[in-house]
Amino acid sequence: MEITASLVKELRERTGAGMMECKKALTESNGDIDAAAESLRKSGLAKADKKASRVAAEGRIAAAQDAGKAVLVEINSETDFVAKDENFVAFTEAVAQAALSASDVDALKVTRLASGETVEEARAAVIAKVGENVQVRRLARIDSANQVAAYVHGGKIGVLVELKGGDADLARGLAMHVAAMNPPHNKQSDVPADFIAKEKEIELAKMSDKDRAKPAEILEKIIGGKIAKIVNEVSLYGQPYVLDTDKSVEAVLKAAGAEVVGFQRLAVGEGIEKVVEDYAAEVMKQAGLA
Repeated sequence: MEITASLVKELRERTGAGMMECKKALTESNGDIDAAAESLRKSGLAKADKKASRVAAEGRIAAAQDAGKAVLVEINSETDFVAKDENFVAFTEAVAQAALSASDVDALKVTRLASGETVEEARAAVIAKVGENVQVRRLARIDSANQVAAYVHGGKIGVLVELKGGDADLARGLAMHVAAMNPPHNKQSDVPADFIAKEKEIELAKMSDKDRAKPAEILEKIIGGKIAKIVNEVSLYGQPYVLDTDKSVEAVLKAAGAEVVGFQRLAVGEGIEKVVEDYAAEVMKQAGLA
């Protein structure tokens, strides 16, 4: 069967593979476009397996929301350049929508997208298009009858906030706050006792001999004030609200008759050991100059 340009074009649009790859697949399948598409998908999976060991610490956070459900997904690439590629961006948005019905990453990988492919099949196709390792790394979700906000900043930081009381604007504002300030804890009472004990030890060590010689009740007040400040700095409730820094988050919530039930925050690549390449040194080495 003659492999026409229009047939190659159709297969390219369907799979996103290169022209020569499409022509070769069509030739091997004797013009059967379905068989050729399947062959290219299998080839894509093979390429994905070969790239799987390469560090993917860049990427994108995508969010999706439906009524009381909200999800974030972190999908990684090797470079920031690919993280901005339209194929990669479209993949992350489709995966976020699919994540609304998935309980965790393993379940998400076998969930079908609107296109009919599973997330894992679509991932392999994206790898074939962009030429980099792509990984679906993390999923965060909230499913609640309370106010739920999902916020993504620049594709790099994503936040979910569950708010009891208040309104959608407040929930979104708090999500923006968490994105900007990254509080480790929600309320002051959530700060671990061992953290507080360690901070007391540090503050005591920083004091002069003269201050340490003060009566115990005065010393306790001095250190207590310092610890209260530290606890406020590491808790959402204690921080100045980014949209109105004259008020604490706690004061804003109290005025609205609201309470933050919880929040989740994902940042691209956190916890992944990145490979720092010195390209100049590598070139010098290969040229025998180093």
